[in-house]
Amino acid sequence: MTVVQEDSSTTVPSHPEEMKSVFDLRVGKYITLQGSARITPAGVISTGIAVAAVALAFGYLSASTRRRRY
Repeated sequence: MTVVQEDSSTTVPSHPEEMKSVFDLRVGKYITLQGSARITPAGVISTGIAVAAVALAFGYLSASTRRRRY
């Protein structure tokens, strides 16, 4: 009996609104990079919140360093 496993990229996504990207990047003659990414709408929102929190923290730090110099 032979068991064949399907590649996870060809199966049905675990989330119906899952977004997927696959890319090949060639650098010069001999270097090829391959990559893929998957994200859901909840992941997009979470990433946006995290980026906003980091930007707010950096803004606070830069404002506090400007006050100390004078």
